[in-house]
Amino acid sequence: MFACLRCGGRRKVLAYVTAPAGVRSRVEHLGLPTQALKRAPARGAPQQAWC
Repeated sequence: MFACLRCGGRRKVLAYVTAPAGVRSRVEHLGLPTQALKRAPARGAPQQAWC
């Protein structure tokens, strides 16, 4: 995270964005989804195998 993937140089943290509106605008600018993905429904209890 703190090393450049191209040159291997050290990166610096320039700012921390913690306000929800600021985070949302950055994520939208990058073209990433802003809504959480839907989760699959829970599975039922495992069935016993009758051999």
